[in-house]
Amino acid sequence: MKRHQINVCILRTGGTNCDVETKRAFDDFEVNARVMRSTCISGKDLTQHHVLVFPGGFSYGDYVRAGAVWGKEIKVQFGKALERFVDDGKPVLGICNGFQVLVETGLLPAFHGVSEYPELALATNGSARYECRWVSHDDFLYLKNENAGRCIFTRKIPKGNLLRIPVGHTEGRILLPEERRDEFLAKLIHNDQLVFRFARADGTYPNGRYPDNPNGSVYDITGICNPQGNVLGLMPHPERAFYAWQLPDYTRLKRRPAYGDGRLIFESVIDYLEEEF
Repeated sequence: MKRHQINVCILRTGGTNCDVETKRAFDDFEVNARVMRSTCISGKDLTQHHVLVFPGGFSYGDYVRAGAVWGKEIKVQFGKALERFVDDGKPVLGICNGFQVLVETGLLPAFHGVSEYPELALATNGSARYECRWVSHDDFLYLKNENAGRCIFTRKIPKGNLLRIPVGHTEGRILLPEERRDEFLAKLIHNDQLVFRFARADGTYPNGRYPDNPNGSVYDITGICNPQGNVLGLMPHPERAFYAWQLPDYTRLKRRPAYGDGRLIFESVIDYLEEEF
C-alpha cells in the first residue's frame, strides 16, 4: 500500500483533546488523516479506514471512571465492526484516555479475544493528582521498549531503547486483579504484550517508586498491546514528542534534530501498512 492510499480515522467526542496534534503527526507522512466525531460514524465508515486512533483527554468528563462512558458507547455503536477491524490486522492506537477506552471496550489486554468486562484497571495515580510532565528530579522520564517484535507500533524501535515522551494523566496506574496478578503479568510477558515500561536514564526501573514512576503502575507498565500486536494502548503522549521543537531542552541542544522520539511510533505503523497491506 502506498502512503497516499492510507486512511487514518482519529475519533473525538466530548472532552477529548490532542486529536488535532495526532492528525498533524500523521499528516507529516502524507497519509489521509481525518478527525471524526465518533457519534457520526458507523461500522461501514470504519471499513474505509486502515488505522483507528483514540486520542487523549477526558472523554465525557471521565464520569464513572476514565474512558468508561466512551468505551461503552463505542461497543454499542460499532463494537462488532471494531472487532472485525482488529481481526483484519488493522492498527488501533489508544493514547492516554484512548488507552483507558481500549481497556473498557475489552480490546486490551484481550488474552482470549475481546472480553465482555475490563480485565485490568487504570486507577487514580498513586500521587492522587494529575501528572503532566517531562522530567523527574534532574533527569528525564523515559519509556523503555520491552517488546520483542510482536507490537507493530514499535517496528522502528529496537528492544531496550529509551524514549523521551511526556505524560499527562490522572488515572494511569495499571492494576491487575489481585488474585490473578502474577498470572496476568506472566501472560503479558509470555505473549510479548508488554510494550513500554517507565525507566531511568541508565535503563533501570523505578519499581513503582514515585516520581520516576509517575502513577504507581504495576511493574512500571505504561503500554501494552493485544496478542496480535496491532492494538496498542499507552499512557504517554507520542504526539507531544513528535517534533524536536516540542522537547523541553530543544534550545539547549547543540545538534537539533527535526523530530522527537514520539515520531517512531507513528512511523512504525505507517511502515507496517506499507509492507503488509
